[in-house]
Amino acid sequence: MDKTRFQNRVCLITGAGSETGIGYAAAQTIGLSGAKIAITSTTKRIEQRASTLRSQGIETKAYIADLIDRSQVHHLVETILADFGRIDILVNNAGMVQVGHDDSSSEMAEMAFQEWDTSIARNLHTCFNVTRVVLPIMIRQQYGRIINVSSVTGPRVSNPGATSYSAAKAAMIGMSRSLAIEVATKGILVNNVLPGWIATGSQTPEEAIAAQNTPMKRAGSPGEVADLIAYLASDEATYITGQEFIVDGGNCLQEYKGPSELYY
Repeated sequence: MDKTRFQNRVCLITGAGSETGIGYAAAQTIGLSGAKIAITSTTKRIEQRASTLRSQGIETKAYIADLIDRSQVHHLVETILADFGRIDILVNNAGMVQVGHDDSSSEMAEMAFQEWDTSIARNLHTCFNVTRVVLPIMIRQQYGRIINVSSVTGPRVSNPGATSYSAAKAAMIGMSRSLAIEVATKGILVNNVLPGWIATGSQTPEEAIAAQNTPMKRAGSPGEVADLIAYLASDEATYITGQEFIVDGGNCLQEYKGPSELYY
């Protein structure tokens, strides 16, 4: 691993509290390549992740913040600036599941309005809130890499009971496209990573079974998603912006998604 790939870069990764999650995997991958790492989650477990990263020789600081609360986002970014002096890379990974909160999912005809609002806030507003506060810093620097962790759910496929999540993740793509145009001459690149079935700690038994029916017959690993995030965050991707990259083992390619013995 090239320890100078992100030398002198500071990377903020949201939603990095789970030791089996994409955010934490991205922190390891980018940090081991030389970046200084700021990681966030809503609970104290983020301190455990930071401790492990530091034991691997990665300069890391942990921050607890609810990114739905814009006052907390402002405080978070101000604190990171005080600690590191700059923010070069932003990985918006927070969303989907929040520790201590019900992850209920209803079909639209039965969905409570509050359920919709909560899901949109958790999966879209968090991305906007952090990006909006970090952007002026990157513009002043005339340098920035923003990678949004969206999903194939919404932009490409969906499931019953996923209307709010799908809407949020699809909206993230549209937001990114417009933003990429706005900052294209300011040294800032904006891209999206769309994971499919990934073997994180939040993967359900049903999702694990679904992963066995992808063309690769397995779930992806958080590290495989992190490798793509790191590439898009690097100076090897200097002419790529406003794009979305699917990491799903080819699952979106196939029309038939049932057991292979029944078809192929």
